[in-house]
Amino acid sequence: MSRWAIMFPGQGSQYVGMGLQLFERYPEARIVFDEADDALGYKLSQIIFEGPEERLRDTEVQQPAILVVSVAAWRAFQSLRPDLPIAVGLGLSLGEYSAYVAAGVFTLADAVRLTRIRGRAMQEAVPKGLGGMSAILGLKSHEVENLCEEASVVGWVQPANYNAPGQIVVSGLLSGLARVEERARSMGARVVRLSVSAPFHSRLLIPAGAVLSKALGDIRLGQAAFGVLANVDAALCFNESEIIPRLITQVSHPVQFQQSVERAKAMGVQGFIEFGPGRSLTSLIKKIDRKQKVFNVEDESSLNKALELIQAPGYNS
Repeated sequence: MSRWAIMFPGQGSQYVGMGLQLFERYPEARIVFDEADDALGYKLSQIIFEGPEERLRDTEVQQPAILVVSVAAWRAFQSLRPDLPIAVGLGLSLGEYSAYVAAGVFTLADAVRLTRIRGRAMQEAVPKGLGGMSAILGLKSHEVENLCEEASVVGWVQPANYNAPGQIVVSGLLSGLARVEERARSMGARVVRLSVSAPFHSRLLIPAGAVLSKALGDIRLGQAAFGVLANVDAALCFNESEIIPRLITQVSHPVQFQQSVERAKAMGVQGFIEFGPGRSLTSLIKKIDRKQKVFNVEDESSLNKALELIQAPGYNS
């Protein structure tokens, strides 16, 4: 029987109104939003559905918000296809937490509280205005790594996300970031400065890892229904001794998304399904392997389409 990889997006995929259709039409999704509101002690669902957009961009709101919508999409889908065999879960940064909720490792309540703490700690690790991130498009990994090494003499900068071939995100102090951008452009790359408020997934975020270590120490983990690929090294994780250390280091180390996708492919998965707002990971999969079966679930229309595609000849063989 075919087995599938399920995946969950990270920061930047949010938009006001995301998940509202799921909330209105699927009881399983509504429960997710209600549980999250209770766990946080405020109406996160209202911010998700009504905004304001500026509030939804706050890292400590944005992270649990995206996780809640992602899990709601998964639970709505799962209610209709509980028999779909899952080989592995994966996510981009924050999305790794959503994958652990789907696998039964974290309860939803623990996960939303954790991601609120994570978001605040990541924001506070470096004073605003000192760091940032840029996407470098069109260069090979080793070329970007060399540029970061050269630029770090003026300000620390390093690869933060290995997203797809020719798509590397770098993170660090603005002085080093500017040097990498200038050199990358001179080599013919396209450079996009990201709208983020801190140098995520760089060693500058080590203090956030210390905060997470304390928060994770207070949580009891459940038995994983399937393995989840860790961002830091694409290792397949099932138990606490594998999961906790990697989540602590994840905030200050590069996200190995492309490597995780290659690992999932090597496991012989039938295809990839993205749960949550937007289609960012679906787009990356197509850049990594255009022949892969991949689709997303974020509302009723995309959920129904996913169900149809899974049942179509050649998709569930």
